[in-house]
Amino acid sequence: MKSNIGKLKEPPLSVALQQAVKSIRMRPMRQLFTALGVMLGIALYAAVRTMQMFSSVSEKGGIAETENRLRWLVFVSLVMCFVGIMNSMLMSVTERYREIGTLKCLGALDSFIVKLFFLEALILGTIASISGGLFGILIAYVVKGFSGGWNEIAQAGFRAVPIFGTSLLLGVTIAIIAAILPAIQAAKMPAAAALRVEV
Repeated sequence: MKSNIGKLKEPPLSVALQQAVKSIRMRPMRQLFTALGVMLGIALYAAVRTMQMFSSVSEKGGIAETENRLRWLVFVSLVMCFVGIMNSMLMSVTERYREIGTLKCLGALDSFIVKLFFLEALILGTIASISGGLFGILIAYVVKGFSGGWNEIAQAGFRAVPIFGTSLLLGVTIAIIAAILPAIQAAKMPAAAALRVEV
């Protein structure tokens, strides 16, 4: 009969999810600013895409040039958003040395620590992307309504739904990719060393 002594068992996903939510609640201001950065980047993306949806296909030249500038602006804002999330999560790893060390001493595997950071990024990215997508599309609709008339808004109907879906997917993807490096850094941290660190 084989002995299971010494073998560590991975906690279920629900435990990791509870721990991730608890961690977000413990640092509300940091998480708020992180989510705000994602929300603004996604809002800009959604607003630009929605305004492009309203643009006439036949109108090119100056409008095309303006759209190219807007695309660059959106790209730069999304890169800034990515860097902001990664920086915030790296600082979070530094602040949580003792917490990570305690979890490891209690038997948490490296994969559990990685899962925690990915779940935090997933929760924040989802909330911020939903808020940013809705906010950006709403702003574009209001601006177009005042400048071009509300009839065009009524005709557009739910044409912006795919833009909202793309915004959500983009925001969540950026948040998860930005969490890779902090998650690996936290997972590789030796438990004893983490407990010795004075923060």
